[in-house]
Amino acid sequence: MFMSRGEKTFGFGILVCLSIFSIIALIPLLSVISVSFSSSRAVDLNLVTVWPKEFTFDSWSYLLERSDLWRSFFLTLATTLIGTSAALLVTALLAYPLSKKEFLPSGILMVAVVITMVFKAPIVPYFLTVRGIGLYNNPLVLVVPHVLNPFNLIIMRTFFKQFPKELEEAAFMEGCGYFRLLFQFVLPLSKAVLATLALFYGVVVWNQFQHPLFFIQNPDWFPLQIKIRQFISDPNEMPFVESIMDINYNERTLKSATVVFAIIPVILVYPFLQKYFVKGAMIGSVKG
Repeated sequence: MFMSRGEKTFGFGILVCLSIFSIIALIPLLSVISVSFSSSRAVDLNLVTVWPKEFTFDSWSYLLERSDLWRSFFLTLATTLIGTSAALLVTALLAYPLSKKEFLPSGILMVAVVITMVFKAPIVPYFLTVRGIGLYNNPLVLVVPHVLNPFNLIIMRTFFKQFPKELEEAAFMEGCGYFRLLFQFVLPLSKAVLATLALFYGVVVWNQFQHPLFFIQNPDWFPLQIKIRQFISDPNEMPFVESIMDINYNERTLKSATVVFAIIPVILVYPFLQKYFVKGAMIGSVKG
């Protein structure tokens, strides 16, 4: 496709701006990573910028030897996988009938969905409701409240509305029911929106902080974010390393290593979902 000089200039300007913003956004992350791999002396002297000084794995060695941190990690990983899968299933089961004109209550139900987006539940009634159904100090509270998000429901419903009606009619002619149609035809052809919403749900469950802070009191059920907060803010969690000459880490290097440890899974997963993420987000938000 031929592009005029003005269009090329505009595109180049956008590329330069995005590159600058990307570099600015990466600097804090690179700084934290560098501190986690630097010696305590270099950190204390403020020699570390975006590249490690006196490179060492001591902070990571101490961190990875903590069994309580690994327990929180695997708990968060399990709740993220289970919660994301359950959320996609529930969202698909609700979005598909709501995308059909022949489903008469769809208009009323969509109004109810929008209302839940505009008016959030007050904290105290919400806390009492969740505790009343037996989720207080229960690991299921890390999954159940996140199985449906109104915004994600609208995205998936919008995506299903543009699904070829001819394909559905042909499936019905062959004796295919709604559930079989959804699971054998519609969902396999909806990888873009499923990957997009999987990323949305997964990040929310992985990074959840408020729910476990309110509802989890047993330290054995602390997810990773709560454990990291405890590790960073509680001075009793940090080893007394200042008086030990053979130790090459301090409080700052350990905190930096802990922060990086928590974001590694999201960073590793995102590149595999990026191509679906852009496509799914555009389809779900533009078409109606």
